[in-house]
Amino acid sequence: MTDEGEEKPKPHEDEGSRAIENAVMLGFFAVLVAAGIWLLSTMADIRKVQDCAAQGRRNCGTIDAPVR
Repeated sequence: MTDEGEEKPKPHEDEGSRAIENAVMLGFFAVLVAAGIWLLSTMADIRKVQDCAAQGRRNCGTIDAPVR
């Protein structure tokens, strides 16, 4: 007879693999946060240019001046 109500014990997880998984997840979230910050910054720059153009101004693009 088998006991269907009994749960089989789960195999013990290796501490080293758990640390690797945590490091991979930390890296993933760091990349995700960096991409989000970059996206928000780009959207803010585009909004500034669109606001400038909507006001009828010309030369709304950024001008890179050489450093003296």
